[in-house]
Amino acid sequence: MTKYMFPSDKTLVMGILNVTPDSFSDGGRWNSIEAAVSHALQMAEDGADIIDIGGQSTRPGYSKIGPQEELDRLLPILLAFKEHSLPPLSVDTFYPEVAQAAIEHGVHIINDITGFADERMITLAAKTDAGCVVMHSEPSEASPDIIADIKAFFALRLKELINAGVDRASVCLDPGVGFGKTQEQNLLVLKSYADFAEFGCITMAAASRKRVVGIPCGNPPFNERLAGTLAAHTAAQIGGARVIRAHDVKEAVQAARVIDALLS
Repeated sequence: MTKYMFPSDKTLVMGILNVTPDSFSDGGRWNSIEAAVSHALQMAEDGADIIDIGGQSTRPGYSKIGPQEELDRLLPILLAFKEHSLPPLSVDTFYPEVAQAAIEHGVHIINDITGFADERMITLAAKTDAGCVVMHSEPSEASPDIIADIKAFFALRLKELINAGVDRASVCLDPGVGFGKTQEQNLLVLKSYADFAEFGCITMAAASRKRVVGIPCGNPPFNERLAGTLAAHTAAQIGGARVIRAHDVKEAVQAARVIDALLS
């Protein structure tokens, strides 16, 4: 595989494709081959720069499945994708064996919610030249300084990745909005992206339809949180986020292009 390096000429939109029965927002909608392919093609048409496919729900209180079950969900769809022209693919997994198989079936990026806590995932990324999305998900509700904690985590993991041979331009840092954080911490993260610029990597905003968006709006149904999601991602993009992970790709692309134009 050619080394994946995140483009830096515009803000990237990563479309979410959950092929699960139980994801918090769209569980069960795209977990057949036909539905997954159709949705991926629609996201590509809508302007997605990356499509992030996940076979395991990581919603609050999720029940973990094993790597084989995750592969059983992912591989038939990845095989079907080979018949179509799609943007670069990302796999949302914390299992090295799942990431390995996904890369062998055309995936370019590993999106690991555990932040590459497993050394085997770091080795795999270096060996395969995959892109890496490194997320902070350590429980931090009691932290007196969540931004300092996230920065310390990023510094450690980035050093490990680079020492293993991963290119800095192949790493995207995700501060993990919605994972192990209070509502106040999540809001602080969304307005603190400028604090992560020191690492020289692009950063991701991933608040789509999450609780951080729902709470200020009175907790509407997940599919009625588009306006709030766009507001949260716009704030992050103005602060420096250069990857937007979103369910509603067409609208996310439009918003990102407007903010790119304003910032230029």
